[in-house]
Amino acid sequence: MRTVMSGPARVAYSQIYVESGADWADLGECFAGQQNGLCGAAVPGTLFLITGLHTGEVQFTVEVHDTMPTVEYDAEDVVEAPYRPIETAQLVSWGGSGSWALDLDPGADYRVRYSAWGMDAGHQAGPPMDGESSPDRYLLQFWPARSAPERIVKQTSRQAAYKHKAVREFPTPAELADQKREKARRAEEQRLAEHAAAWGGTLPTERLENVRFARELSALDRPLVDAFERTGPETLRVIARWTARRACVEAGFDQLEGIPDVLARMDRGDALYDALYGPRPPRLPDAPVTLGFGILPTSWDSRLDPFENVTRVVTAACYDDPLRAAIGTTWFGLGPFEHHDQLFAELRVAFPEVS
Repeated sequence: MRTVMSGPARVAYSQIYVESGADWADLGECFAGQQNGLCGAAVPGTLFLITGLHTGEVQFTVEVHDTMPTVEYDAEDVVEAPYRPIETAQLVSWGGSGSWALDLDPGADYRVRYSAWGMDAGHQAGPPMDGESSPDRYLLQFWPARSAPERIVKQTSRQAAYKHKAVREFPTPAELADQKREKARRAEEQRLAEHAAAWGGTLPTERLENVRFARELSALDRPLVDAFERTGPETLRVIARWTARRACVEAGFDQLEGIPDVLARMDRGDALYDALYGPRPPRLPDAPVTLGFGILPTSWDSRLDPFENVTRVVTAACYDDPLRAAIGTTWFGLGPFEHHDQLFAELRVAFPEVS
């Protein structure tokens, strides 16, 4: 026999646990389908242990035996259950405030006996003061054994009787599994509803999901975004250039020096750098040019220099993906319009395909 822990252990909410790498399980899961309400062993790798004292330190001893030990004759309440540690097993205080390794072999089958003294007195006591001991104490014993159903060996205290009775009203493991599946189903249903609401009331296709600003534009006019998705690439490219130009006109930028030339080069289909700055000098290497804004812009910003906003809509119009170009320029292009519906209405008039 090895005593692997002996001394004060802190409990809270009348709980202390044995854990071995398993995910956290609540009281209902650990006691599901059991007869005893002191040692919850229904979740693999976990023991959910109940004490009389609500909060404070109780005397706790943990022993590991080679064979089944005799029952402590003076123990008031005794229960047994099967246990198989998944990884290294530890006795753990509520909230992780203390832990003790238990020297059990992961994957091996054990029988565990949980014996209690003074549960009623512990339940009635307040938290012990510094240096005081709780009136209840506990012994946890492990030994190698084949798995067998949990059972109540001895019942004396009113507190143990109450706990035993309470857990028999818990859902069975099958009922608990059904409840968890239903909860997961409702959560997924809620998630999808919220996701659809963010997209203007309808879930997006996989293609739209991956287009930047598609969600933001869908929240304003989902039918227009759906129409963009159905439209051919050549028309989408024309829509993108038309929208970029229309935004610049609405902002009055088409009257500024240099901007008409930028829009003309964009309409001609020049590459982005050439559209913004004109043909490159021969001395520049013929390599792709990446334009950066520091933080990637998310909308038109009237506080910026006009060329910065022109750069934003023209850059969007030059995106490789025509759908991304149409959506991006429409999103940026809303900036100079006092009423968003004006741009949407003009788009539908200019391009009956998206009506």
